Amino acid sequence: KRQEVCTLHITIPCSCGSSSWTNLIDRFKRKVGISMLFLCYPKCSTCQRAQRWLDGHGISYDLRDIKLERPTLDELKTWYAKSGLPLKRFFNTSGLIYKNMQLKERLPEMVEGEQLMLLSSDGMLVKRPILIGDGFVLVGFKESEWAAELGI
Repeated sequence: KRQEVCTLHITIPCSCGSSSWTNLIDRFKRKVGISMLFLCYPKCSTCQRAQRWLDGHGISYDLRDIKLERPTLDELKTWYAKSGLPLKRFFNTSGLIYKNMQLKERLPEMVEGEQLMLLSSDGMLVKRPILIGDGFVLVGFKESEWAAELGI
């Protein structure tokens, strides 16, 4: 089966700054259905709320169950770097595994690489939901943050 690749070139006169132009392109991508990755745990009420919010705003995404298909080490490294967030924000600090492993006490003693390896070992250690798009990573669901990033 042969896949065809189409390229769309659009010329729009614009006197706006480059950040406005980038926002316009991002909004266009979302409108035409260029998908984002939505990682969640289906039984999590916050994930369910985030998914309803995305669906309610007509936002397309690829869904991935974080427990069944945990993030790889390379993915976590990329998302962490792209997010600009402290690595601790990627940990599900309210989860049973986090508490049972006493990570509140152990994490400060661990180097970044060890923390990333630990996160990649079990999807239930990872804060959720996570929404990854072209140019952003949103960790945890805060409606105002998501709306601002998605231009809603």
